[in-house]
Amino acid sequence: MCIRDSKNYLMLSQFFVLSARGDTIINRDFRSDLIKNTPEIFFRHVKSFKGDAPPIFNIDGINFAYLKRSGLFIVGTTRFNVAPSFILEVLVRMTKCIKDFCGVVTEESIRKNFVLIYEILDEMIDFGTPQLLATESVKHLIANEPITIDGYKPISYRPSFLMKDTISSTAAFRPVSVGDQSKQKNEIFVDLFEKISVLFNSSGFAINSMIEGCIQMKSYLFGNPELRLALNDDLVIGKSATGNLGSIVLDDCNFHECVNFSEFELNRTLKIKPPDGEFTVMNYRITNDFQAPFRIFPYIDEVSSYKLELLLKVRACYPKDITASHLVIKFQVPKVTSSCHNELVKGAKDQKVDYNENTKTVQWTVKSVPGGVELTLKTKISLTSNANSYNARKEIGPISTNFEIPMFNVSNMQIKYLRVEKQEKGKDQLKWIRYITQSSSYVCRT
Repeated sequence: MCIRDSKNYLMLSQFFVLSARGDTIINRDFRSDLIKNTPEIFFRHVKSFKGDAPPIFNIDGINFAYLKRSGLFIVGTTRFNVAPSFILEVLVRMTKCIKDFCGVVTEESIRKNFVLIYEILDEMIDFGTPQLLATESVKHLIANEPITIDGYKPISYRPSFLMKDTISSTAAFRPVSVGDQSKQKNEIFVDLFEKISVLFNSSGFAINSMIEGCIQMKSYLFGNPELRLALNDDLVIGKSATGNLGSIVLDDCNFHECVNFSEFELNRTLKIKPPDGEFTVMNYRITNDFQAPFRIFPYIDEVSSYKLELLLKVRACYPKDITASHLVIKFQVPKVTSSCHNELVKGAKDQKVDYNENTKTVQWTVKSVPGGVELTLKTKISLTSNANSYNARKEIGPISTNFEIPMFNVSNMQIKYLRVEKQEKGKDQLKWIRYITQSSSYVCRT
């Protein structure tokens, strides 16, 4: 992307990165038209909110816009009336470019690569005006080599059932090469992510459900050759479209600018000219009925006028050879609770239940959940002497669930093949494809 305009509504005055503690890690003043303590003003204002501050706000004539990534605040300031969508898009592209060069955006990686990051910023922004906002446009102008971060572990869980020759999920967090590519592996990583939102009623039936999916790539292929990526033949776009029984129906979808989808309607094939770094090939959304990976069944019993008992059953509705990880279930208990006792079934492994007296919250954590199993938790709640059990039971819940399921997707969207159009002789190309399903808003009413 190249933007050349002298008008003030495209001007960015400052760019800085703050840690979660408010320490300034990166600070670049492009125009010297604002006061120097804007990072302190920004951090004090953001911390004054109980929750998250709005992404754009104005203080004493200074417009602040920020993103939050890995606990870091990535901030842009301007005194001009810049379009909010424009300044946020600039911050997103700057963050993506930094991530492509550094591999990851963390406090450690930014501190170790601060010289490289300042060089990137100077090439991307000229006197506050965005010039080059794509990795491939900046790459040939960068002289410094990135310093890689050893021991970085992403949130993704790598289950034990994967074969020994399966590459670690940390491999996709390597930086793009700016020097000699002969030492770099000729490979490409493809991730099919799906985030699920489901609302269950108290009987365990889904009231509302949605899948938000995307296909992401990170290419280390020499010369960025053209790729062909094929999806399911039974893919149907639009809820009003007609397809065979069992077809995958997407409500809508969109593609990256590097994707040629001229053959997509014919054979569900995409032609891709991959840019340097990470990019999203395709976004899609599904609101049709689908099999939720977890079914939640809450049963509340009034034992006496001052005692309640919650029996919570969670059923894993996916194949037995699939294992979910980091299952976390949270729910509120009544404010008039005097004590709360949680019981797991005998022989329960890798499970932990915590009760927070201050927030009246129960958190049930399960390290791994194989498909087809049913988990059970019994919570015994004692109320204060002046409490009413009938009214108190209404304060139990809702039950929220977080999880991740590697090598599984709910929609059955599949990558049939990924081919390199022109393969150079003597240079083997490695293609790594994985599927990840995560919870977005997974809630059950009680």
